[in-house]
Amino acid sequence: MQHLTLFEQSAVWAVLGMSLLGIAYAFILRAQILAHDKGTERMQEVWGFIKAGANAYLSRQFRTIAILIAILTFVLGASVLIIPPTREAVERFGTEEAALWWVAIGRAVAFLMGSFFSYAVGYVGMNVAVEGNVRVAQAARQGYNPALQVAYRSGTVTGMLTVGLGLLGGTLIFMVFDISAPDALLGFGFGGSLIALFMRVGGGIYTKAADVGADLVGKVEAGIPEDDPRNAAVIADLVGDNVGDCAGMAADVFESFEVTIVSALILGIVLGDAVKGVMGDGQYDMRFVIFPLILRGIGVIASLIGNTVVKTDETKRDAMGAMNKGFYLAAAVSVVGFAIVTQYYMIDPNTGAVDWKPFLATVAGILLAIALDKLTEYYTSTAHTPVKEVSASSQTGAATNILSGTALGMESSMWSAIVIGVSVMASVFIYAGEPAATQFTAILYGVSLTGIGMLTLTGNTISMDSFGPISDNANGIGEMSNLEKNARNVMDDLDAVGNTTKAVTKGIAIGSAVIAAVALFGSFLTDVGKVQEQIGVEKLMQINVAAPEVFIGLLVGGAIPFLFSSIMIRAVSRAAAEIVNEVRRQFKIPGVMEGTVLPDYARAVSISTTAAQNELLGLGILAVVVPMIVGFMLGVEALGGFLAGVILSGQLLAVYQSNAGGAWDNAKKYIEEGNFGGKHSEPHKAAVVGDTVGDPLKDTAGPALNPMIKVMNLVSLIIAPIIVTARPEGEPMGVGVIIVMVVSLAGFVWAIWRSKKPTGVSM
Repeated sequence: MQHLTLFEQSAVWAVLGMSLLGIAYAFILRAQILAHDKGTERMQEVWGFIKAGANAYLSRQFRTIAILIAILTFVLGASVLIIPPTREAVERFGTEEAALWWVAIGRAVAFLMGSFFSYAVGYVGMNVAVEGNVRVAQAARQGYNPALQVAYRSGTVTGMLTVGLGLLGGTLIFMVFDISAPDALLGFGFGGSLIALFMRVGGGIYTKAADVGADLVGKVEAGIPEDDPRNAAVIADLVGDNVGDCAGMAADVFESFEVTIVSALILGIVLGDAVKGVMGDGQYDMRFVIFPLILRGIGVIASLIGNTVVKTDETKRDAMGAMNKGFYLAAAVSVVGFAIVTQYYMIDPNTGAVDWKPFLATVAGILLAIALDKLTEYYTSTAHTPVKEVSASSQTGAATNILSGTALGMESSMWSAIVIGVSVMASVFIYAGEPAATQFTAILYGVSLTGIGMLTLTGNTISMDSFGPISDNANGIGEMSNLEKNARNVMDDLDAVGNTTKAVTKGIAIGSAVIAAVALFGSFLTDVGKVQEQIGVEKLMQINVAAPEVFIGLLVGGAIPFLFSSIMIRAVSRAAAEIVNEVRRQFKIPGVMEGTVLPDYARAVSISTTAAQNELLGLGILAVVVPMIVGFMLGVEALGGFLAGVILSGQLLAVYQSNAGGAWDNAKKYIEEGNFGGKHSEPHKAAVVGDTVGDPLKDTAGPALNPMIKVMNLVSLIIAPIIVTARPEGEPMGVGVIIVMVVSLAGFVWAIWRSKKPTGVSM
């Protein structure tokens, strides 16, 4: 950290300490949760089925992706032979040879660290959720607030582990690499994003295959309750809540958390070089690098404070209000902390005035998170008109229910895009007065700070998200264990609140993914420009959509999210059909419907597990090879157009799928509360059909688009220098480029072929 002042060095060490504090707090909470009672023998029996299924799934998933991770670790380390260390790396490590070795090892280790941290967040978070669900069910027998406390604090373990590990990784890389940190940070971000993609895809397919199958046969055909122990798919459904909503969401938000810090540090170094002296003169204004790290550290402390006040009483029984209180307290603490740091640290060395622009960009991110929170709640909560309209449409059948939910999702996409657009435009206005030479970089840096601000409250966001599946599991355990009515009423209420929190946090996750992708897109342009300057070709300053090859890239990028969604929805449909047939078969076994014979839960778990694993490698390969095909075939500017298309259509499609699915789910629950005929009525059956249509949209395809967008952005960032060097000014492809193209096209064809194969589970 040779370019830092004594205060800045102390600040970096303090941030490192804050990251470790967040991790330590997570494990302290974990110990407190494990100390709670697990309830009756029957509760523990049901819980044992869930725990065994969840652990078996993640263990198998790790074995599936371990080989690909090992290969990519080697590739990233060897990439230094094609993408040489930057000028900053040579300056940091003294000689080109030393820089070569440091960067080679750094890229590989950072990729492994990002992969391991992302997997650890998902794995530990899922295990704590599984440990928490049975304890929530037992706490519900004592009262509302005890159950709320156990459920929320179980989610807080995941939230604090997410912010702690994300900040730890970024800080350690900066401490070792200093101004050359971007050489290794891309590997860190890529590792986290790739694992998040696997977690989201696998967990999403697993949970929705079981959920759709269980609902269609159990609730619609047999007319039995949602978590009835006679349903062979009910354990697979409960397992899916953990591997999809807990492990998948945790890894998803973790990689957004780390990607925003990656982009902020990359752009901060470029901006710091540009505003002090002449570009490339070895002088840097490190305020723009240290400020995002300090913001992240403040966010850890704010989340910790906010999570400690989440509580209610037996009179109010207001779980949502308690969580919102913690969220807004954390937001207030963050803003105050940001203002103090800005007042005393962000001093312009030329004028001596306080530079409030980074602070304003960060606050814009916090406001964006709140706006998306409220927007998603409006479109998915039973308390507002849109969901009630979908419920009312169920009176005329499943078709009108589906049409109403589809329209709602499409409308919400438009408003979400406008909110995100306003937040990006805020950065443009904030940095409008910057000198022309640095204005473009400063605006992009402002966008990255918006992402930092939006994910400042990640600890609270993940706590709220994990609260949903933990409460859902607790409710399922309560139903299967025949707990008393008072406890079931508590769990029913917490489960309903959890549906809203899951939908809200999905909206924040999608918004953060888009902001992170826009910041990465800015990093793409600046990195390409640096390489073009080094080899003496015209610097890429903007993407010309009118150019035919760029327009083709835009079209391909816009189509890719639809291809991904298609593959995932088809996978859920195939697996759900197998679950349906399996549940029907077991209902015919003498004694199952009478409740005297236990169903074969393991069979449904096996079907869901196989279906999920079937798609992992194919979709991972698609995310890596498609940017390579576009970039090497059409050029680096077309690759920029491709990224713009992916970001735009990915955001619109993700919001549509998430909100439509959330609305269908809560429309069903609104009817189950006694409206429009209540349970077992014709409107209820229509709403169940709508819910099953929405399940793979809101919990599989929609959320998986978040990491897909960022994986493609990071792959493009990594390969852009190779494309510029290998094909300057659009020259014909050389032998090496042709080989890469052939291998990439082969990978693309294999992935599509693989996605159309059956799951392989014999009936």
